[in-house]
Amino acid sequence: MLKTIEGFNRIGEENAFAVLARATELARTGKDIINLGIGQPDFRTPDHIVEAAVKALRDGHHGYTPATGILPLREGVAADIEKRIGVAVDPDKVVVVPGGKVTMFMAILMFGEPGAEILYPDPGFPIYRSMIEFTGATPVPVPIREKNDFAFSAEETLGLLTPKTRLIILNSPANPTGGVTPRAEIEKLVAGLAARPDIAILSDEIYGQMTYDGAVHTSLLEFEAIRDRLILLDGWSKTYAMTGWRMGYAVWPQALIDKARKLAVNCWSCVNAPAQYAGLAALEGPQDAVADMMREFDKRRKLVVDGLNALPGVSARTPTGAFYAFPNISATGWKAKPLASALLEETGVATIGGPDFGILGEGYIRLSYANSAENIARALERMGEFLSEKAK
Repeated sequence: MLKTIEGFNRIGEENAFAVLARATELARTGKDIINLGIGQPDFRTPDHIVEAAVKALRDGHHGYTPATGILPLREGVAADIEKRIGVAVDPDKVVVVPGGKVTMFMAILMFGEPGAEILYPDPGFPIYRSMIEFTGATPVPVPIREKNDFAFSAEETLGLLTPKTRLIILNSPANPTGGVTPRAEIEKLVAGLAARPDIAILSDEIYGQMTYDGAVHTSLLEFEAIRDRLILLDGWSKTYAMTGWRMGYAVWPQALIDKARKLAVNCWSCVNAPAQYAGLAALEGPQDAVADMMREFDKRRKLVVDGLNALPGVSARTPTGAFYAFPNISATGWKAKPLASALLEETGVATIGGPDFGILGEGYIRLSYANSAENIARALERMGEFLSEKAK
C-alpha cells in the first residue's frame, strides 16, 4: 500500500471549484444554472492584452524565461506599484508566479512547521488554512466580524500573537466578505508589530484596485517599518479579468528573495513566456477596460445588496471591496452549507456556504456579483421564492 506524508491527510481545498463542478454537471442535464459561486470576472480579457500574447508567440517567445520573470515585466510591476502606491520597489525583489495562490504556498511553506503558529483571516480564503495545516503548523484564526464591517481588529489580532507566531496573513479588500480594513486599523497593527520583528507578514492585496464608495485600499507596502519582513501578494487575475492566464506576482523582502527564487526553480521553472508579455501590456496599456468593469461591478453590487436585504431572513452589509457579498442568513433558520446546497439543487443558483471560508463563516453565504445584472436579478427572485416557501 502506498504511503504519502502525513501532511496530505490534512490538506484541504477550495470548495468554490467543487460547487462549480456540480453546477456544470447540473447544467449538462439541462438545468438552468445561475452561477454566483465562482470568484472570477465575467468579462473578456481586454483585446490589447490578448494581442500582446499573440504577438509574443509570433515573435518567437517560446522558450524558458528567468525563474523570477522577464526583466521588462518585473520593471513594469515596480513602476505600477510606484504609480499606484507611491513606493519604489526594486525589480529584483519581484517574482512573477503562475497565479496568486503560489505566493501563499511559498510563504506558508517557508514559515510553517510543527510547533509554529500562523495567523490567518477567518472567514477568509480557504487555501490559507489548508496550507498551514499541510505544513504541520497550528492555524490561528483572526476573527473577521460583521460588526466591524468585515475589517480586522488590530487589537484582537495583536492579542493572538504568541512566542510561537511565525507568520501573519492579512487580506484587504477581502474574500469572501468584501470588507476593506481602514488605514487607522492597519496603522495600529503595524505599530504593534514593531515589537515582534521575528514575525513575517503576508499581505494578500489581489483585490487592491477593486474598491467602492470612496473606500481606500491601504497597502502594507507603504509602511517602511515592516518592509524587511513583508511579502506582498498581487496579480492580474481579478483586475484585468485574466484568471485563466495564471499570472500573479509577489514582492519579497531581501532576506527571503533568494529562497523564493529557489522555490521557483524547483517548482515551475518559469511562468508561460507569452503570458508575461500579456501581463506587461496590461500594466502599461490603457486602463479604460478596468474602469468600465469596476463601474459595472458597482451597479451589480448595489443590485445584489438591495435584493438580498429584501429576502426573508437575510441581511447584507454593503461590501466596499472585491466583488462579493456575504449576507447573514441566520434568521432564515437554515445552516449555511445546507442552504447553499439546496439553492443549487432546487433553484439552480450557485452560492458558497460560509463555513467553506472558516469556522466563523457559519450563518453566512457568499455570492459573487461577477455575473450579469439580469442573472443576478433572476437569482435573487429564485432565492426569494425558495426562502418564502421553505423557511425553517
